[in-house]
Amino acid sequence: MTFFRSLAAQWAQRYRKMSIQMVLSLSFTAVAAAGILLMGVSFLWRFSSANEQTAAENSQRILAQANLSLDSYLRRMMRIADTVYYRVIKNTDLADGSYVEALGLLYEENRDDLVSLAVFDSRGELVSAVPLAAMKEGVRPAESEWFQAAFQNMENLHFSTPHVQNLFDDPNSPYRWVVSLSHHVELTRDGVTEGGVLLVDMGFSGIEQVCRDVTLAKGGYLYLVDSGGELIYHPRQQLIYAGLLEENHRAAAGYRDGSHVETFQGQTRQVTVKTVGYTGWKLVGVAPAESWLASSQFLTFGLFLLVFAIFLMAFLNFLISARIADPIRRLDRSVKALESGQDVEIEVGGCYEVQHLSRSIRSMVSTMRHLMDDIIQQEGQKRRNELEVLQSQINPHFLYNTLDSVVWLTEAGQQTEAIQMVASLARFFRISLSKGKSIIPLSDELEHARHYMNIQQIRFKNQFTTNIEIQPGTENLYTLKLIVQPILENAIYHGMAGAEDDGRISVSARREGDDLLIDVSDNGVGMPPETAASLLNPDRPVMQTSGSGTGVHNVHERIRLTFGEGYGLTIFSEPDEGTRVRIRLPALTREDAARCQQEGDVL
Repeated sequence: MTFFRSLAAQWAQRYRKMSIQMVLSLSFTAVAAAGILLMGVSFLWRFSSANEQTAAENSQRILAQANLSLDSYLRRMMRIADTVYYRVIKNTDLADGSYVEALGLLYEENRDDLVSLAVFDSRGELVSAVPLAAMKEGVRPAESEWFQAAFQNMENLHFSTPHVQNLFDDPNSPYRWVVSLSHHVELTRDGVTEGGVLLVDMGFSGIEQVCRDVTLAKGGYLYLVDSGGELIYHPRQQLIYAGLLEENHRAAAGYRDGSHVETFQGQTRQVTVKTVGYTGWKLVGVAPAESWLASSQFLTFGLFLLVFAIFLMAFLNFLISARIADPIRRLDRSVKALESGQDVEIEVGGCYEVQHLSRSIRSMVSTMRHLMDDIIQQEGQKRRNELEVLQSQINPHFLYNTLDSVVWLTEAGQQTEAIQMVASLARFFRISLSKGKSIIPLSDELEHARHYMNIQQIRFKNQFTTNIEIQPGTENLYTLKLIVQPILENAIYHGMAGAEDDGRISVSARREGDDLLIDVSDNGVGMPPETAASLLNPDRPVMQTSGSGTGVHNVHERIRLTFGEGYGLTIFSEPDEGTRVRIRLPALTREDAARCQQEGDVL
């Protein structure tokens, strides 16, 4: 699956880099080739289907003829068995006569097809046999399969698979192959009937001759199996018995009469089955797929025509697509020249749609340039206005609180503290103004925070201590101004609420790679993590509390507006364990700060 995804991605990438002429040529050619292929495959399929049907009919006709010959041969054997039973055994009492003479006459009349005739009683003892009468030592007919089958199914005739004749000593041919026909009979002795078995051994050469004379087309062959799938005849039977060749004969024994297509040992072939009456045997004709599939010469010729047709269609498609794509290609070159800043004339040509598009592009070029200039100016002004609004939400709030504290100190007669607060307030706003600059040195921003904390310590009567630490080498870095003070204000009003002379607020600054990190920590009451996370959510409801209700969020938004989404605040807090606010900024040098200031405080 990963391989196909990679291949699809590669083709998609190549498609995006293709010219419109190439896309049109390939598309038209692909559609034409698909149609030609579909027609070719359809023709080949119809041709092969017709040939397959013809081959199946021929095989069925040949097997029907073979079945007639084999059926005639077997009927002759069955008539011999019926003659022996009804004319000899039924009419002879063993107490008064013998079967030998009559059996001998029947054998002489059919000696070309017979090997032997024999009659056994129910115990398997030989009653009479011709022409062979001397049984082999140790032979027990009652235990033979043909004997037991005759007693188990008395009404039917039973045919065995080919085997070497193993009942009688045959000095002339000790290894003669036979097919045994066995039939249950009733013997008469002193007027009393008893069961017995008639055995007719047929020469296998007769069956073999019938099957061998059958010829199927193009390497086909015929074989014969019994109802259980055991081979009776096969042109390569000895190789199969020796394990040098395999045949799908057991599966074929389960096929219904007719033609079937199977795959055996990786080869497709047509198997035609015909059942031989009375025996349950099946004639199986096997024809390889080459007998009905198109020949190699035909396939080569068809493939040549197919390739020629596709090549011709590709050539014509290339010419047609070139006439369509040339005006579009010239228009594309003109647009690319405009993108590179060149002043070019848009050429109008091609079909109506391309001409209309060229005129529209020509009329849009000048308008787009004016619009781009206006948008740049408007965006810069918009960002500056947003920063000014955010910053204005901080300064008035602190100024009102500080002036209230100065009034309160003056009324209380604490002139020294009031003078100190006013002096710190003056230094505080001198740094806040920063000559109109929004990006100032880190040292100035921390000095600004130090004056702010001096003012707040006077207001809160030294309920908390303040510690400001800076990593050596970072004091020359630059930062957005007025970002530490709102965090300190939030720590005082929310973190130090209820503190009694043991509150601690610390500010630390350090560099981490290309970033500047400023941490503001307190040991106040803290808050749940979900509440801390909601402070930076722009959609949170406004909380009516003392302190800077919008300070933390405003600082976060100012940093993101100035430096991007990767910077801003992160708040870590747990109830009763305090709060730590981390400010992440880019580590700006003097040159970086000057460039930012020149671009309107927007990176």
